[in-house]
Amino acid sequence: MSYTVTDSYQSIYRVRGSKFLASIHYSATNSDAEKILQTIKNEHLTATHCCYASIFLSPNKIEISNDDGEPSGTAGLPILNVLKSSDLVNTIITVVRYYGGTKLGKSGLIDAYSTAASDVVKIAALKQIIPIQKWLIQYDYQHQSIIDKLKNDFMIFEKESSYLENVTLEIGIPNDLADQVIQMLNSSRHLFIKFERIEDSFHIQK
Repeated sequence: MSYTVTDSYQSIYRVRGSKFLASIHYSATNSDAEKILQTIKNEHLTATHCCYASIFLSPNKIEISNDDGEPSGTAGLPILNVLKSSDLVNTIITVVRYYGGTKLGKSGLIDAYSTAASDVVKIAALKQIIPIQKWLIQYDYQHQSIIDKLKNDFMIFEKESSYLENVTLEIGIPNDLADQVIQMLNSSRHLFIKFERIEDSFHIQK
């Protein structure tokens, strides 16, 4: 089971004079992460370091971390490990450090960045994120009962809908149900005007 956030959260961790400002944001792509990171850097122009880690779910799981000048493996990786241990995806955690005049050493830095990242996760409202297949179905109104039964029997997400001369639905089918649901839909395929797979995606539970 994986999780993400839909709101942003911030926390502060202090140790031996240094201040670590952690933030967590939703970020579905590397482009999203870069925009968030640049905004944070602009807000903290006098900070000593701005370290971060992110994990993206789609199309393939990608993990990114950056020490931003801290000794290798002492900042980005500890933050990344917090994301992984919390089962967070499509999420970026940044930790901005203001140096307090006392060196922390490698073990101290690892502990500080890990603690700062963990603290911001603790205050965040985590939302379950479900990998899905998106399918487009178009049909006449007289066949609505087929779709209604499907929604009653399975956890199907209606992503987009259009009710005009006929019904056009974009539905999300959880990956672990896909084989069973598609098999059922295929049995009624001859009744549909359109029935085609769009893409792999995800659904965030409210």
